[in-house]
Amino acid sequence: MLNRFPLWKSLMIVVTLLFSAIYAMPNLYPDDFAVQVSGSKQDFKVDDRTLARVTAALDNNQIDYKSLEAEEGKGLIRFADGDAQLRGREVIGRILGENYTVALNLAPTTPSWLTDIGAGPMKLGLDLRGGVHFLLEVDMVTAVSQRLEVYVSEIKSNLRKERLRYRQVETLDDGTLAVRFADAATRDEASSLLRKSYQEFLITDLDEEDYSSLQISLSEQTLRDIEDYAVKQNLTTLRNRVNELGVAEPLVQRQGRNRIVVQLPGIQDAAAAKRIIGKTANLEFRLEAKPDTSRALTETYSFRSDENRKANLERDVIITGSSVSNAQSNFDENGMPQVSISLDSKGGQLMNRTTRDAIQRRMAVLFVEFKARMVTETVDGQQVEKRVPYVEKKIISLATIQSALGSSFRITGLDNPQEASELALLLRAGALAAPIYFVEERTVGPSMGAENIELGLTSVQIGFAVVMLFMLAYYRVFGLIANIALTLNLVMLVSVMSILSATLTLPGIAGIVLTVGMAVDANVLIFERIKEELKVGMPVQSAIHSGFARAFTTILDANVTTLIAALILFAMGTGPVKGFAITLSVGILTSMFTAILVTRLMVNLVYGGKQLKSIKL
Repeated sequence: MLNRFPLWKSLMIVVTLLFSAIYAMPNLYPDDFAVQVSGSKQDFKVDDRTLARVTAALDNNQIDYKSLEAEEGKGLIRFADGDAQLRGREVIGRILGENYTVALNLAPTTPSWLTDIGAGPMKLGLDLRGGVHFLLEVDMVTAVSQRLEVYVSEIKSNLRKERLRYRQVETLDDGTLAVRFADAATRDEASSLLRKSYQEFLITDLDEEDYSSLQISLSEQTLRDIEDYAVKQNLTTLRNRVNELGVAEPLVQRQGRNRIVVQLPGIQDAAAAKRIIGKTANLEFRLEAKPDTSRALTETYSFRSDENRKANLERDVIITGSSVSNAQSNFDENGMPQVSISLDSKGGQLMNRTTRDAIQRRMAVLFVEFKARMVTETVDGQQVEKRVPYVEKKIISLATIQSALGSSFRITGLDNPQEASELALLLRAGALAAPIYFVEERTVGPSMGAENIELGLTSVQIGFAVVMLFMLAYYRVFGLIANIALTLNLVMLVSVMSILSATLTLPGIAGIVLTVGMAVDANVLIFERIKEELKVGMPVQSAIHSGFARAFTTILDANVTTLIAALILFAMGTGPVKGFAITLSVGILTSMFTAILVTRLMVNLVYGGKQLKSIKL
C-alpha cells in the first residue's frame, strides 16, 4: 500500500484551493468610506460641474477626501475615515439641495481583474459597520377595522344603486358588520345581492323585534389576506421612505406574521430616521357634505394649515391613499400649484363612480395620522404602562370637482408650491396600510463597529495561534500538515461566504472561531487513529490508510449532527442567530473537505510511495 491519490483527484483538490484563494482575495482590500451622489429627479445628473461644486465645498470646509469618480450620472467621493465621511455628507447635501440624493456608502477597492470574474468581499452586518436597527410591529386590529370601513362604504353604495333601503350599516365591537332593514323582504334581497358580490363574506340573517338585519363577518382566510396585505403594503411604503433618507444597501424585511425589521447601515441620527419611518399616516378622499345633509352622516374636521378653518365632510370614504399609483406636483394653466394624481384600476373606478354625480361639489383630501400615547393604569395594585392608540385627522385640501374624475385627475386649491410638493411626495411614497409601532430600537456607532471588527479578528487570531502551536508541539510533522489544512479551511470559508454574498456579523465571527476548533478536531481523530494502528504493529503505510478510513465515519457523524443543529438555528432563528448559523454551516462543510481530502493529499505527498519503518507522531 503506497498511499497515493489518483492524478485527477489531486488536480481537483488543487483547483478547488486555487479557486477559493482567488475568490477570498477581495477581502484583503478593505472598502473606502464614501458618499454617493445621484439625481433625485430624472433631469438632474452628476456631471463635472456638479463635482466641481462638491470639491469646492469640501475644500472650503477643510474636509480631506481621497478621490472623486463620476459614472452613469452618479458621483462617488471617497474619504479616509468615517468622521470625514459623515462631515462630507452633511456639506455635500447642503450644497446640492433637494434635487440630489446624498447617501453614505462603502466603496470597494477590489482590483478590476477580480471584479471582472465576479469576485467581491463579504458584506459587513450592522454590528460591524454601524447604523440603526428598528423592529416594528404592524397593528393588525386596525388593519382589519380599516378594511371594514371600506366595506361599509361599498355596501351602502351597492344597496343605494339597487334601490334597497336600509336603516343602518355599522361596525360592531366584535369585528362584524350589521346591516339593518325595515322588513325581511328587503333584507332577503340585500342578502342575495351581497352573497353574489362578496364571496369572502359569511352572512347570517337575523330577525329582531323592530327590524330585520344581516350580520356579516369575514372568513379566516380573508382576515389572513387582509393582514398579509397590510404587512406587504407597509414593507413597500417603508422602502420608499428609507430611500428618502439616502441610505445605501438598507434592509427592510418581514419578520414573522406582523413584524418588520429595518436596518439602516451608516445612519447615526436615529431620531431623524425614526421620524420619517414611523410616520404612520394615510389619506382619505371624501366629498364635502351638502348643507341639508343629516348630521349623523357627516363629520367636521379642521385644516392642517389653519386650525380655526373647518369643513363638514361625508362619512363615506371614496378611496384611500393606498389606491394612488403616482403623484407629481406642477402648475395649472393659471400658474397655481396643483398635484397630478394617477390611481390604480380599482381606485379609478370608485373615483369615477362617485364624482360623476358630484360635479361642482368640493372634494377633500383628509390626512389621517395614527398615533399612540402611553397611559399608566393600575392593575392588581401595580402601575402598568399601556399604549393607547388614537387617530388624528386633518384636511390637506378642499377643491371643486370640475368634471367626472377617473384614474387621472388634479388636486387644486393648494396654498403654495411647497404644499403641493409635500402632498405629491406623500402620495408617491405611499401610505401605510396599518399603523406601526416601534418594538425595538438599537444604534451602533461607526467607532463601535470598527472596534467590533478589531476584537473579532483578534479573537480569531488568538484561537488560531493557540490551536496551531498545540498541533505543532504535539503531532510535529502531522501537526504542521494540520495547520496548513486549517489555514486553507479559513481561506475556503471566507471564499464561500464572499461568493454567496453572505453578511458577516459579530456572531458570525464567533461561528468562525468555533469552526477553527471543529476543523482541527477532525485531524486529531485521524492522527489518534493512526497512532493506535501503529501501536498494534501495523505497517506505517497501512496504519495511515486505516487511520483515515476508520476515522471518516466518526468525523461524518459528528459534523452532520452539528450541521443539522446549525440548519435548525438558521431556519428558526433571526438576526444574530442566523449570522452564527451561516458561518457555522459553511465552516462545517469546508472543514470536512480540508480535514479529509486536503490533509490526506499532503500526507500522501510527504509519506506516500515510500517504504517507512516508523514515523514520528
